[in-house]
Amino acid sequence: MNIQSGTVTTTLAPANPWALVPPLGNLDAYISAVNRLPLLTHEEEQTYARALKDNNDLDAAGRLVMSHLRLVVSISRQYLGYGLPHGDLIQEGNVGLMKAVKRFDPDQGVRLVSYAMHWIKAEIHEYILKNWRMVKVATTKAQRKLFFNLRSMKQGFKADAAAADAATHRDTLSDREIDAVAEQLNVKREEVIEMETRLSGGDVLLDPAPSDDGEQAFGPIAYLADAAHEPTAMIESRQRDYLATDGIADALASLDERSRRIVEERWLKVNDDGTGGMTLHELAAVYGVSAERIRQIEVAAMKKMKKALAEYA
Repeated sequence: MNIQSGTVTTTLAPANPWALVPPLGNLDAYISAVNRLPLLTHEEEQTYARALKDNNDLDAAGRLVMSHLRLVVSISRQYLGYGLPHGDLIQEGNVGLMKAVKRFDPDQGVRLVSYAMHWIKAEIHEYILKNWRMVKVATTKAQRKLFFNLRSMKQGFKADAAAADAATHRDTLSDREIDAVAEQLNVKREEVIEMETRLSGGDVLLDPAPSDDGEQAFGPIAYLADAAHEPTAMIESRQRDYLATDGIADALASLDERSRRIVEERWLKVNDDGTGGMTLHELAAVYGVSAERIRQIEVAAMKKMKKALAEYA
């Protein structure tokens, strides 16, 4: 504050550029706010760009970014046809704008708006390719070019057909149109056909939500799962195999000779006619004891084997 000749003059510090767009409740309010931000003159842009380059002035970077936010909004509108949220497109475009501001060289003789358009579009393109489908649709430079031009070219073909009163024009490309796209974009016609098929196909919900009547809707998840190779099932199967071989052998080895033979004859042997092994009475005759005594020996042996198998498991 200065006092000169009885008058009071106040010198205000520059406003914080990052506070020019306060937190807003919805996208429309944000777009309205950025459209009201003042544009920089060429001289102002050069001044701020040099301050950023020479002195790493973050306030200067902020003013360069804020004055071009409306450019991001304008460019992002061109990509609304991919079904992604407009706010997300703007956010990714803003990332590209900040990258452009960081790399901008005022000595190149171009305006920031021309330089930033490339970075904004590149960031939005990358976001669309990563999020438009779970499975990537474009991995090479030629495929990316095809991806982002095929939709607009199809619209052009439809417009030409409408002008020629071709009411029966198909949604899919004709052979002539496929050849025209392939020639113009310098790709194979097979790539045009594949890309059109993938772009026209919708996403499939693997696990549909239950219907209104409470019944579970059938979805691909029902037949995509491979229960035979599910980790828990594989571990349980391996454990059963071990118990049926090494486990049983170790459990039998813990028994005395008579108990082991009784268990083997009763449970592990099968006659040629498919029937089981020896009966209690047949074993009783072999050992000269009662059938009840054979049953008692069998019960005790089975308990001992269960204990051994539990320890083995």
